[in-house]
Amino acid sequence: MTEPRLAHVQCLDSRGLHRMAYWEWGDPAGSHVVVCVHGLSRQGRDFDTLARDLVSRSPQLRVVCPDVVGRGRSDWLADPMGYAIPHYVADMVTLLARLNAGTLDWVGTSMGGLIGLGLASLKQSPVRRLVLNDVGPVIEAQALQRIGTYLGMPVKWATEDAAADALQAISTGFGPHTREQWLELTRPQLVAAEGGGFKPHYDPAIAVPFRAITPEIAAAGQAGLWYAYDQLRCPTLLLRGADSDLLSPDTARAMTERGPRARLVEFAGVGHAPTLVAADQREAVAGFLLSP
Repeated sequence: MTEPRLAHVQCLDSRGLHRMAYWEWGDPAGSHVVVCVHGLSRQGRDFDTLARDLVSRSPQLRVVCPDVVGRGRSDWLADPMGYAIPHYVADMVTLLARLNAGTLDWVGTSMGGLIGLGLASLKQSPVRRLVLNDVGPVIEAQALQRIGTYLGMPVKWATEDAAADALQAISTGFGPHTREQWLELTRPQLVAAEGGGFKPHYDPAIAVPFRAITPEIAAAGQAGLWYAYDQLRCPTLLLRGADSDLLSPDTARAMTERGPRARLVEFAGVGHAPTLVAADQREAVAGFLLSP
């Protein structure tokens, strides 16, 4: 299979219902499901290369990659304050009820990792194994400042190539990619703009709660995330770009020493965040999820 299936599930929010899109690879009846969830301004097609790899290794596997609400093919929320981790976790609970997985694993990049952390820390969570991709309970301030320079800003590109160049300029932490790999990551990030050209494929209002974060809110959030991390009972793999500005070496080290005592794998020449396109990155994930 070279292309995924697109489906939708209805979820509850403060103003009614919204549809969340998800992309599905592999056996539609497979009971072993891997849910892969993207970062803050990305979408589910980020995992195309990883999903193809996983289902080629295990044909009975089902890989599900949602577009978190406000991104990609999912609806936008009427209330932008709904763009928050607890609401995303609730959406994922609805998705999991639809999937009816026998075995459930989670791969989360950045924001997707925080959603997985929230879900996996719940009592009677169905998550069997958890992959946290370049994220932990402590989010470094300089990374938030960097993301804030572009998140939700009005922008338009005349061509796909111009968009790819612009996105690459703000995504140097993703590490080296061939031009074709980068274009494959870029195309789902674009949507047609009025009057021609392209714009980012997400609701600019996802920046509203992001910009409302104060030092006090950040401190409370950090304490809550450490508490959630310490509740984890599932085997956990922590991936880190060796040059990451979001997940510090100290935080990563602490995550190997407390809670589930995550197994840490670092990738040289990569910052925030590994795209799981490179062969060594995919091997780390596949080896962890598909081992007996």
